[in-house]
Amino acid sequence: MPRKRVLVGLDIGTTKVCAIVAERDEDGEVHIAGMGRAPSVGLKRGVVTDLDATTRAIQEAIEKAERMCGHEVSSTFVAVSGQHIASQNSRGVVAVARSDRQIGESDVARVKEAARIAAIPAADREVIHLLSRHFVVDGQEGVRNPVGMFGTRLEMEAQIVTGATTLLANVVKCVREAGLEVDEMVLEPLASAEAVLSAAERDLGVAVCDIGGGTSSLGIFIDGGLVHTVVLPVGGHHITNDIAVGLRTAAAEAEKLKARYGAAASYMASEGELVEVLGVGDRDPKVLPRRFLVEIIEPRVDEILGMIRAQVRGSGYQQRIPAGMVLTGGTAQLRGLAEMATDRLGIPTRIGSPENISGLADTVNSPAYATAVGLVLYEARGRGEAFAARDRDGAGGGWWQRATAWLRGALQGE
Repeated sequence: MPRKRVLVGLDIGTTKVCAIVAERDEDGEVHIAGMGRAPSVGLKRGVVTDLDATTRAIQEAIEKAERMCGHEVSSTFVAVSGQHIASQNSRGVVAVARSDRQIGESDVARVKEAARIAAIPAADREVIHLLSRHFVVDGQEGVRNPVGMFGTRLEMEAQIVTGATTLLANVVKCVREAGLEVDEMVLEPLASAEAVLSAAERDLGVAVCDIGGGTSSLGIFIDGGLVHTVVLPVGGHHITNDIAVGLRTAAAEAEKLKARYGAAASYMASEGELVEVLGVGDRDPKVLPRRFLVEIIEPRVDEILGMIRAQVRGSGYQQRIPAGMVLTGGTAQLRGLAEMATDRLGIPTRIGSPENISGLADTVNSPAYATAVGLVLYEARGRGEAFAARDRDGAGGGWWQRATAWLRGALQGE
């Protein structure tokens, strides 16, 4: 029997916690073996606001995934989002160490460390990712992998992603209280991109936006790498709240109405279509034109798309993403969103669902599961620092292990 590696991804969102357990076989194929989800009430805009509630939701989602796949899991890759996430460009420069001037793995490690040191974050922030954009060997730009090449000077253009130390520590604490260790934290649009973007789109230039319950995470990829990211404080929960207030109904009912009858633009609701809206408490239900519902949704969708457009324009990369925009996340399931986004953003837009997976693929074939599926693909493809360190050293190591050890020390000292 071929040996399989168990992969675990945990998406802790504002409206739901989703756990994915997958297996990677010796051929590199990723098979979804289990999925569990639980309502999330302990987060607001990607930030933990109730430790106990978040821990319980993680436990419930993990237990459901374990029952489905028949595996017990002990560690996981975790998606991270929230307005506290920030990114910046950095550059590292080193001299090639070997006398024969052949670039080795140690030179790459040194130039990465130089790039990290060049962008040391404030004391209250932690580096989540150091992402290589490209290398420069003796002035020659655009080098993807310099190992084995000859040169005297090695440079690296990198993207540094950081987060607030205390907010990251709260996420780690919830995961640990749920009985798991954090292998690595992964930026949400980076994870989502693994599930919904093709290599051709990354190379050509593309933007991906994961519109979740409380936040919308935008990432721009050019020449295969992430060059810009930002997290916006708006998402599907705001649409649901608008419906609840506008139609005077409970939030749970508003969510059902949005999913069942919602659309991005009012012209998408035909004349004469009616929907029943349950009242709050003992109030009788009422029947209203579906157009009323969509007219409540449209302004909020327009606002979200306007914020995304402003960020794309402000990034300076608008003219370098000919592959357009890929929308994913639970809110991306809203009818007509891609068409409205294409018009509002002025670039071709599609909805992204997880691809290149097998096993229980139908179970997770939805934009709502893009981040969780992307996490296991991220690990399977060796994107993570922790994964690369384990494969290289056989015992773990690297910057993420040091950062996690620091967080653990902070938690143990409370």
